[in-house]
Amino acid sequence: MADRRRAEIEEKKAKLAELRRARDERKALLASGGTSTQVEAASTSRKDVNDLVESLLGSSSSTRPTSPYPPPGPSRAPSGSHTPLPSAQTGRVTPTPPVPDTPAGRSSRLSNEGSTVDRRGMSNSLAPVDRDLLPSPLLQAVDYIDHSAELYELPAKTARPVVTYSKAVQTSSVSTGTSTDEGGPDADTADHGGSGRETEDEMRKRILEGLEEERKALENELREMKRKEEDRVVSDMPHEERQAVYSNSDFVSFIEESTKIVQRALSDGYDYIRDYTIGIDGAFDDESQRVKRFCAFSDDRWTVGRSITDIDWSPKFHELAVASYNKNPSAVNDPDGIVAVWNLHLLERPEFIFHAPSDVLSVTFSPFHPTLIFGGSYSGQVLLWDTRAKQQPVLKTPLSASGHTYPIYSMKIVGTQNANNLISSSTDGLVCTWLADMLAQPQEALTLTVPSHNKTDEVSITCLDFPDNETATFWVGTEEGSVYQVHRYDRASAKAGLNSAQDEIYRGHAGPVTGLDVHPATGSIDFSDLFLTSSVDWTVKLWRGKAAAAATAAATAAATVARTTTTTSVDKGGSRVSPISSFEASDDYVFDVKWHPHHPAMFATVDGAGKFDLWNLNKDVEVPVVSTQVCDQALNKLAWDRTSTSRKAALGGSDGRLYVYDVAEKLVAPRDSEWIDLQRTIQGLVTVRDAGGGGLSVESPAAPSGRYATR
Repeated sequence: MADRRRAEIEEKKAKLAELRRARDERKALLASGGTSTQVEAASTSRKDVNDLVESLLGSSSSTRPTSPYPPPGPSRAPSGSHTPLPSAQTGRVTPTPPVPDTPAGRSSRLSNEGSTVDRRGMSNSLAPVDRDLLPSPLLQAVDYIDHSAELYELPAKTARPVVTYSKAVQTSSVSTGTSTDEGGPDADTADHGGSGRETEDEMRKRILEGLEEERKALENELREMKRKEEDRVVSDMPHEERQAVYSNSDFVSFIEESTKIVQRALSDGYDYIRDYTIGIDGAFDDESQRVKRFCAFSDDRWTVGRSITDIDWSPKFHELAVASYNKNPSAVNDPDGIVAVWNLHLLERPEFIFHAPSDVLSVTFSPFHPTLIFGGSYSGQVLLWDTRAKQQPVLKTPLSASGHTYPIYSMKIVGTQNANNLISSSTDGLVCTWLADMLAQPQEALTLTVPSHNKTDEVSITCLDFPDNETATFWVGTEEGSVYQVHRYDRASAKAGLNSAQDEIYRGHAGPVTGLDVHPATGSIDFSDLFLTSSVDWTVKLWRGKAAAAATAAATAAATVARTTTTTSVDKGGSRVSPISSFEASDDYVFDVKWHPHHPAMFATVDGAGKFDLWNLNKDVEVPVVSTQVCDQALNKLAWDRTSTSRKAALGGSDGRLYVYDVAEKLVAPRDSEWIDLQRTIQGLVTVRDAGGGGLSVESPAAPSGRYATR
């Protein structure tokens, strides 16, 4: 800003220098002319002088030839403006561009007396008049006056304006007209401060007017949209189009998935208004409430008229349980077998429903692929369903002699994530090994036979189980009531198949074996040589493998531990291995038995009377610690969940309902001494058995009519 002001001052100084030079030239001309020039000048008329002045000032039009100044007007420049005032107000002529051979910017006034001009209270002093230019007495008619003045007006200290502009050199053209019209261009320029720009108030007014116009336009648009919405009439969809939408597969899938999510939220049993200041919930404090029902799954469309044949829990999603069902005789148009996946957060209907061409007798989740479900059917087919696919099996084995042709009552997946197999067994004594992604034919097929049988050498397998971390040796239960140890591969001393030596047959049941479960290998002591069996002879029996028992006895003798030798008892005829103990608290067929996954001494049973019994060998070996009447009909299957505490047990009923019971934590949470206590309990049971004269009697007591007869 200072540089620009300095440039303006320099420009004005240059103009003053030019005026002084022109004045000096005129002095020289007057001096050289002498008396003749003065006489000639005296005789010059006033008109000629005026013509000379007009030629010097330029060709600007004038209605008053006697004066180059415009008449005084009412307009005036506002204060604070740097625009030079007209000569009528300041007594100063704004210089015009210089004309060759003439004094540039020279202002003259035809007047006999020089005075200051004072208009509207403004007083401006004229520069001193050069006395050398005073006319001689002969030239009184013409009076030339030179004057020069520089005005500096300092702006008042005011608040910084919102609208700023560049303070450049502002000049106004000299008008010699006589018009006093206030509405002309000069008046407009004066109103805007001579800058041609709008003021702050005018800009604010213009912006407010624009915003007001936009607001009115928006209100009109909203009013128009509201009117259109009110005028719009929703017409009913024709019946044909509605049915087409309802039958669309995408629409049905969307409704199915969305309503499932809503039902999960509605089925959540969490107490949102629970008061945590009143103490711990005492739901399990009472003895009768140590086991309580969590929920019961059933579906009027699919499960009514069917019985549950098998149960399993998902190893990945702990809230999912799968159940297999047999045929519904009254629903001839429905599939013969179904598999239902139930969700603990969706109580009203199953999460998934899968169809099968025959009764599904066994089912299991894949522990390595959580979306895959395997099932064994009554026709002998192995079926594979995928929760990502539709209801039909994605793979199934063919009905051929290369696989099973008899009912498959049991199956299990063994191995690791990268090398695993499905082991299935049927009632014709055939054990097959399958790859999960290839069910066209089995990888291995092993036929189990017993040559000592009277009528047939086939072994009718009803159940099987593998010890933990074991893939080559497993146990099978049969319809004849015997239990066998089976080897999948050839050994150095024997071929693959049953270990059918007379001292390796576990005979103790008087009826078909309905369930078999090997002790889980958890805790400080490995009890994987123990297994439980259930039977229709109303009993549950505890067994120990002969080889493991012999090894335990040898290790005990070597350590010289003072305890009873735990050798395996063989009856007097040398034809069977006796069980360690027999539990006979049930009053009906015992259909299934399962060890608790984490408590070493606890197991559970279900029977034909609808009772759910919990046993703890460290507390009592005669009666269960808790016995719960679940329903009036038989309970066919039992499975513990796969969580870290396994507090929930799923019970499958012959009425098609899947019951889920919650067990109190104090019952299933083991103490550190439970494994040592169980070891002492087993030693005591073996001592009692051996003291009884070679094993427990398996003679079937008198039973009511309808009880399974002993072979």
